[in-house]
Amino acid sequence: MDVPAASLQENVEPTSIKQVGNTPLVHLTHFRFGDEKDVLAKLEWFNPAGSLKARPASSMILAGENRGVLKKGMTIMEPTSGNTGIAIAKFARELGYKVELAVPERISSETKETLLSGGAKLLVTEDDLCPRVGPGTDQSIALAGALILNHPDQYYMPNQYENEANFLSHYRGTGPEIWEQTHGKVKTFITGIGTGGTITGVGTYLKENNSSIRVIAVQPQKNHHIQGLRNLDESEMPEILKRRYNVIDETITVSDDESFHMVNELANNENLFPGPSSGAVMAGLQKVIGSLDHGPIVVIFGDDASKYKSVYREFGVFTAEAYEKLRVNSRFNASRKTNS
Repeated sequence: MDVPAASLQENVEPTSIKQVGNTPLVHLTHFRFGDEKDVLAKLEWFNPAGSLKARPASSMILAGENRGVLKKGMTIMEPTSGNTGIAIAKFARELGYKVELAVPERISSETKETLLSGGAKLLVTEDDLCPRVGPGTDQSIALAGALILNHPDQYYMPNQYENEANFLSHYRGTGPEIWEQTHGKVKTFITGIGTGGTITGVGTYLKENNSSIRVIAVQPQKNHHIQGLRNLDESEMPEILKRRYNVIDETITVSDDESFHMVNELANNENLFPGPSSGAVMAGLQKVIGSLDHGPIVVIFGDDASKYKSVYREFGVFTAEAYEKLRVNSRFNASRKTNS
């Protein structure tokens, strides 16, 4: 039986930060896994702002306020490839902060439009801006850090790549939810590598409860087009990931083609509307599923496809007609999200 999201509509405070978490865990029932493996997907697009990144974004903002380093009148500056920035912009607007975001040039046009409509000022970084660091997100990190260096009283930079509140949002939130929703029976946990907060936070919590649980990371190919994930061979390993890298039992590399193929498969077989990182996670699962123990396998679906229409068109994942039909009619579609 699918585990529903908790009802979060009663006694909602002015900020939707209180709505973060308690996302559904659903069985993938029509996918061909061969050996009758029990695969469950955690649908993180049910979070406010429509993604997994609502968790660290809210955690880092609240931690900044609690520590006194984020005060009214300050501007939140953050490097992001999309979803963290979207969540920060949403929460910051509700709490009365301005937002400036350093973003890679290659993020989708829909993501840029969402960030701008959320009230964020964008600083777009080109691939050759900082040649000493890896492509895309690393330039954004360097730019954001340089901009706030001489203005510590004007800016607060949460820095999801180093902020322990990122890890804690998953150690205290996502991990316990998965443990409770599977009644402590989860055997394998698989997710993509971005900042490293999800895999180390969830992985640490689960292994503290059962050291035999297998934790598998999925990374995209070099020079990839999977927004939100990073390849550790071409990009700097985030500090968050370095601190607890040993929690990971195995790392799987997947190609763009494999990831986008799995997006299409999820749409056709499960009537889901997943983002590219969900396809990457499923492509990683397919490569190792034969070696996995029986028992619940939990995968993270970080966001849905609503920000990737242009990406999917570019890579031939869906026709425009198929995309629109799926957007409207998919199981657990965007209209059910608590991200208004």
